[in-house]
Amino acid sequence: MVVFGAIAPHGDPAFVDGSPTRLAFEELARRFSDSRPDVTVVLTPHNVHVQGSFAVVTAATIAGSLVEQGIDLACAVDRELADEILRSLQMHGLPAVGISFGSNDLALAEMPMDWGTLIPLWFLGGRADEPCPVVVVSPARDLSLDDHVLAGRAIAAACEGRRAAVVASADHGHAHGPEGPFGFDPASAKYDAGVVELVFANRLQDALALETIVEAASADSLWQLVMLHGALGDDFRAELLSYERPTYFGMLVAAFEPV
Repeated sequence: MVVFGAIAPHGDPAFVDGSPTRLAFEELARRFSDSRPDVTVVLTPHNVHVQGSFAVVTAATIAGSLVEQGIDLACAVDRELADEILRSLQMHGLPAVGISFGSNDLALAEMPMDWGTLIPLWFLGGRADEPCPVVVVSPARDLSLDDHVLAGRAIAAACEGRRAAVVASADHGHAHGPEGPFGFDPASAKYDAGVVELVFANRLQDALALETIVEAASADSLWQLVMLHGALGDDFRAELLSYERPTYFGMLVAAFEPV
């Protein structure tokens, strides 16, 4: 069963000592640990993109590094759960494929870890001697948001019998300032305000309404947010731990715990 949920950012400002995001991440890490998960399911927008399909990492290991921060992280993949999530997605009528890298023997394969996976995992158990196993799932932006809600439900169904944490790795509007690669668009501020309001009011189910501005806002978060909603359902309470816009994109930390 799903015992914990989170919205976790994946930008470098998360490492700035004393910043709102860093302090909130530390609090999120404490709550994550208290929930005692057996496995962490990360929903990331920055791993392999498969046209028209959700993608589930099926390699035995996923590993990566951030050179500037001097961070290296390797996590075992819960291959049994990865296979169950893949089957559950397909049984729910959704296109889904397993993805791997390197060795053709999945037991020896090591998947590169994207920053959308690495940064949340670094705070949520990644600094332990033995990080808990993970499953990494990529959304499919060319499918509908309703499909993503259903994908979240399929993930939750596959997690029955385990204590699972589901983490939506997400940064929000990316057009807050002309210094960024996406330029400036007021939709970013509107989109981020909408996400903050929905989390604060514990109404993540209404995130689908943000679809009309997500493209203009250059946000990479909406698909993971609605998957998280699908996985959690209505039996979790949300707490907004922080929001800041330290650069051209917005960063938000939130915890979701059972009612």
